Amino acid sequence: MAMHSNWNPWHGCIKCSEGCQNCYVYYLDRMRGKSGADIYRTKTGFRYPLSKDRQKRYKIQSGEMISVCMTSDFFLEEADEWRDEAWNIMRIRSDVIFLLLTKRPERIQKCLPANWGDGWDNIFLNVTCENQNRADERIPLLLELPFRHKGLHCAPMLSAISVGRYLDSGQIEQVACGGENYGGTRPCNFDWVKALRDECVSRNITFCFMETGTTFIKDGREYNIKSKQLQNLQAFRSGMSYGGKAMHFLLKDSMGQPIPKEKLYVPHWEAKCEECSFQMLCNGCFHCGGCDH
Repeated sequence: MAMHSNWNPWHGCIKCSEGCQNCYVYYLDRMRGKSGADIYRTKTGFRYPLSKDRQKRYKIQSGEMISVCMTSDFFLEEADEWRDEAWNIMRIRSDVIFLLLTKRPERIQKCLPANWGDGWDNIFLNVTCENQNRADERIPLLLELPFRHKGLHCAPMLSAISVGRYLDSGQIEQVACGGENYGGTRPCNFDWVKALRDECVSRNITFCFMETGTTFIKDGREYNIKSKQLQNLQAFRSGMSYGGKAMHFLLKDSMGQPIPKEKLYVPHWEAKCEECSFQMLCNGCFHCGGCDH
């Protein structure tokens, strides 16, 4: 996903489950001689959604989807003192979709702002489910939470995961999955991906196979795929991703008025994007260089 599409108001995290074992944040921080367990508020990035260009226009346009805390967890206990300010920024930018991804759904209810009500329409909450145990632990909590848009993120996918009975609730709008990469080599099996996809397709729910991971098993054969670009390409060429029922976010301007569809941002794609497995999760190309590494 392009760097333009990420907002990291704080950085660093505490490992809390099996999916964290080979955390990419820890891996990348270690490459820079730092520790991923060091948690701090970002200096220049905290107010990123409010930044403007020379013409005094927001750099993030109305209708874009921004992924929050991709180098941490939005509901991390150590970030409690900063979260209200982050919520306020998302309230101000009610014209932008904010994707929250967490392994800590048990903390969410007490971390919601006072004016939350039954949820804000520009927030898309996803929980991580790396195996069946975590799916059975976290998804019931997700279904009880007052959010208008909910999704599942099965990555790194460490086992077969069945979520059909949760999808039947009608609350889950998108499921994404992918294998482990960077410092991790725990295998992802193509059979797991296909079974999860089948559960989504039968209910017309969007499914995205993001990447194979470094170690990928297909038809009983194990493949070692070190290049993230190749992992992405192989996932795309598998044909597993599926566009189900469209999500509709009621985005509003600063006066609280709904923004007409024709005034919302329309993604722009380059030729290199044509075989990108992240396309359905991405804002389009901003020539940021995030896909070139």
